[in-house]
Amino acid sequence: MVRFTFYLLMVILTLIGKVKAIAAPIDSLPVITLSGTPYERGVAHGQKLKEQIKQVYIKWKQNIEKETKHDPDSIISHFLKTSNYRQAIKKYTPEIWEEVEGLAAGSGQSINDVFAFQLIDEYWGYLDRLQHNSIDKDHCTAIGIAGNGNTPTLVAQNIDIDNFMNGYQVLLHIKEEKATPEQFIMSCAGFIGFAGMNNKNVAVVINALTDLNNSITGLPVTFVTRGILQQKAPHEALYFVQKVKHATGQNYLIGTPDKVYTFEASANQVVQFNPRDNNVVYHTNHSLTNHDVKPWMEEYHKRILSGQGKQTNSQTRFSSVERQLAAQALTLNAGNIKQILSSKENSQSPICVSYREEGVAFTFSSVIFSLGNRPMAEITMGPPDTNTYKKYFLENVR
Repeated sequence: MVRFTFYLLMVILTLIGKVKAIAAPIDSLPVITLSGTPYERGVAHGQKLKEQIKQVYIKWKQNIEKETKHDPDSIISHFLKTSNYRQAIKKYTPEIWEEVEGLAAGSGQSINDVFAFQLIDEYWGYLDRLQHNSIDKDHCTAIGIAGNGNTPTLVAQNIDIDNFMNGYQVLLHIKEEKATPEQFIMSCAGFIGFAGMNNKNVAVVINALTDLNNSITGLPVTFVTRGILQQKAPHEALYFVQKVKHATGQNYLIGTPDKVYTFEASANQVVQFNPRDNNVVYHTNHSLTNHDVKPWMEEYHKRILSGQGKQTNSQTRFSSVERQLAAQALTLNAGNIKQILSSKENSQSPICVSYREEGVAFTFSSVIFSLGNRPMAEITMGPPDTNTYKKYFLENVR
């Protein structure tokens, strides 16, 4: 009887432990500090998060198989063989390519897998080329508020991404080196970054614009983002985003000490969207000023611009942001932005997307980058309506 009671107690304790492990909320964002050469940074990233990278890459491939009904390794191979992004990467951001090589070495993953994992938006473009209008990636809501005497420039975004990345959030803290500014980059294990800020008064967030033309020889989105953050002055960052040849339709919202900008980039041009004289900017996932659209997206683009027909997810979120910003025009600050990014005005097309097991995508993180005398990032690990913004301060500010 004693032996049975002991056994039963152990079973109960084990089950309780499992329930706790499943139910325990993720309340701390891992921060990985990276220093040294670009290759050394990549190696450190790979080594420090080796197990997490292994896990998320497995889930990534499972997601590819689920979406395409084909072997994921074959899909990845064909995707890379039918594009040539490396030439542009080595031309515009050679140091970031070295970081990717280091990431492969440190994680023990193949260079092709690591490289393909960086090409989220380019992979969506690949699928769209194979089957026109097959991609529905209405992700991410971005806001920028220019600095004034009372409030520093604020650059913010809800990073909405596929469910399989849940639990693999990480903040990369890149130390300043001779050729590299100090940076905070919100990312995923095994990925080089979604959005970020540096200690040279530059911050950037992004929105996918899948209606715009792509190029299989341009600079991929993640490398454009990291290239912007490599710049050592705001004017250099603005020049960089406008000079490079872009691989994929994307909006880049860039903050500087006294202005905020949005640039709609496509394969053939970069066009600024400037709703309020570079003082307040915002964007979702449909192009507004860049009309370099894919042939099969022309009717969609015309309908969006006309405002006729059923509102898309992107249009609904855009209108919600615009309305909420107008309502708080005299008191725009980080608190207002948090309210907007936590909003679920429309339950079908919310700005803040909850994680659901049966869902496709969710708000992976919400970020607010604050420039000025004491630059900092405020970041959530998951949707901002249920997770707290935590503050992270850059160290080397002059």
